[in-house]
Amino acid sequence: MTAMRSRSRWLVWTLVAAGLLLFVLANAHFFYVAFRSQPECVGHLKERANGSGQYRAAKSAC
Repeated sequence: MTAMRSRSRWLVWTLVAAGLLLFVLANAHFFYVAFRSQPECVGHLKERANGSGQYRAAKSAC
């Protein structure tokens, strides 16, 4: 019974560590994407559009 208890504790701690590692890696990926992307340089209309459904940037950064 003691071997079974230690095996289940080992499994629980391994799963907790794997979950924490996955959480840290996912957040590291979000930070990487946030700092590497340039959302202000998205293709958009430069001139004022006459029709509806056509958008343009309020202030062009590119």
